[in-house]
Amino acid sequence: MEDEIELKTAPADFRFPTTNQTRHCFTRYIEFHRCTTAKDEDSNECERFAKYYRALCPGEWVDKWNEQRETGTFPGPL
Repeated sequence: MEDEIELKTAPADFRFPTTNQTRHCFTRYIEFHRCTTAKDEDSNECERFAKYYRALCPGEWVDKWNEQRETGTFPGPL
């Protein structure tokens, strides 16, 4: 029998009540990187934030933000 793939997205967050999830995406991305900074890069505690931002954010945005973090020009508070 083949393994079933279970697809999930980030849970609803009362801070983002509208259907436009741009800020929700950005916030989850920041929460993930704050978590990895405060804990360990491979911490399982941070993995949920990674799942959330990966489910919400377009890949192009994440690529751009990763480049900005590497060059020190990321606009958000990390």
